[in-house]
Amino acid sequence: MQPGQKRKFGRTDLEVTAFGFGTAPLGNIFREIDEATSEAMFTRAWEAGVRFVDSAPMYGHGLAELRTGHALRWKKRDDFVLASKVGRLLRPAKRETIDFSPWTNAAPFTTHFDYSYDGTMRAFEDSLQRLGLERMDMCFIHDIDVFTRGSEQPEVFEQAMDGAWRALERLRSEKVVKAIGVGVNEWEVCHEALTRRDFDCFLLAGRYTLLEQEALDSFLPLCEARGAAVVVGGGFNSGILATGAREGAKYNYAPAPREIMEKVAKIETVCADHGVPLAAAALQFVVAHPAVPSFMAGTRTMEQLDQNLAWFSQPIPADFWADLKKNGLLREDAPVPA
Repeated sequence: MQPGQKRKFGRTDLEVTAFGFGTAPLGNIFREIDEATSEAMFTRAWEAGVRFVDSAPMYGHGLAELRTGHALRWKKRDDFVLASKVGRLLRPAKRETIDFSPWTNAAPFTTHFDYSYDGTMRAFEDSLQRLGLERMDMCFIHDIDVFTRGSEQPEVFEQAMDGAWRALERLRSEKVVKAIGVGVNEWEVCHEALTRRDFDCFLLAGRYTLLEQEALDSFLPLCEARGAAVVVGGGFNSGILATGAREGAKYNYAPAPREIMEKVAKIETVCADHGVPLAAAALQFVVAHPAVPSFMAGTRTMEQLDQNLAWFSQPIPADFWADLKKNGLLREDAPVPA
């Protein structure tokens, strides 16, 4: 599959490219990316045909949205699809007073959770101001999961299903935005949100991958039935599906446990038999599901971006997927690339 291949976005009238450009690294997560590198990566992705971009106020305390708007400002607005998120408000502050962790040299704003109706409307308008663009095409309610909110999650979820939902539903009904959804790290939260409210889409990080297919049990079938699109991020499970089962490999942002290392090693054996890079299989697997029109990739260097683009279009023989299933390394009901 080519990165620039256009695919229908669920029940909406949007079309997105199969490869999306994620801007979390451009918020300077863990280490700084200079302006020239940021601009160069946007240019390279555009040259490769990528026309789907995702950002968020969280990323670098607004820095990623500022960089996204700068890169896209003079493009024809109908030539790309842009997503951002609500759930946090940014307030200006002196740099020396801000805890930027895990971001480095981010924008001079503090972040504050707010899932109220008024807070959501304010966050939406603030994002458009930072982007310097007249619209975003889709908007996700951000981080209402257990991973981010811990014991507060049930209360936060209810707040979002009331205030943030009402705000986004109004913006959609007034055609200010074309698609509304939820962006989290757990498919269970997406599933509950879809049973409660009429969402168009979800951004799911790390929970539908070559290693994890539990979302096939109920969530992805419900998305198919309702015409909801799922954008998958974190297709490498935070590292191990890119690096392989080597010492220090990361799984879910922590050292990979033994059982995960063993399973990945077995997948690597099948990869070697067919001459398939593990990372190429990981990227292409997720977009084979009919409810998943796009994979959202965040990269911090030009080399990473070029490598991801190459992996995404790497030819993979059908026998490879069959062998994964035959060896019990992939669910029988998991859709695979044609």
